[in-house]
Amino acid sequence: MQEIRITPSILNADLDNLDSEISKIAEVADLLHLDIMDNKFVPNLTWNFEAAEKIIRNSSLPVDAHLMISDPDIQAPKYAEVGCKSVTVHYEATANLKQTLQSIRRAGARAAVGIKPKTDFSVLLEYRDLIDMILVMTVEPGFGGQKFMADMMDKVSKARDFIGGADIWLQVDGGISEDTIEIAREAGADTFVAGSAVFKAPDPAAMVMKLKELATK
Repeated sequence: MQEIRITPSILNADLDNLDSEISKIAEVADLLHLDIMDNKFVPNLTWNFEAAEKIIRNSSLPVDAHLMISDPDIQAPKYAEVGCKSVTVHYEATANLKQTLQSIRRAGARAAVGIKPKTDFSVLLEYRDLIDMILVMTVEPGFGGQKFMADMMDKVSKARDFIGGADIWLQVDGGISEDTIEIAREAGADTFVAGSAVFKAPDPAAMVMKLKELATK
């Protein structure tokens, strides 16, 4: 059976008390999902590299960095170098995806590639040997709290078939909650980003455990 990973996104956490927020889930979550946005690739702005580096170095959880930025070829290896466990770049934003994935690996992190809802899965077929995780966006990237796009499950299923027995994680991000995680799991996902579902819950740790329980049924 595939290992299930829950990776809470701090985009919906109380950013003024980030250490406290992370501590609530540190014992039960698998990774911390860090959304990096530059207001160019997506219409939202979060952390620059310097601010993100502080979060990465201080996090009690390994960090899964999701780069929604216009220059990932330059920036992605830096995130690996400062200690991220996994670094995701978007296919749509990279100038040289092969080289960037190789650079992330050389810097010591898992190399991941994300695709937006309108991007066909076939664009990733030639990169199988370079990818450690595929991220299928189940909302348009840029904002938390959006509605889960169930029509992306066909893409998740294609990704699962493509992965086969390889050591490649299959992540979904967007609208993951108690109501949707089983749908995504049935389609083949094994790694789940949950933002508002976790950090807006009365007990974030209990919600992480509930999500994992639902995904392992």
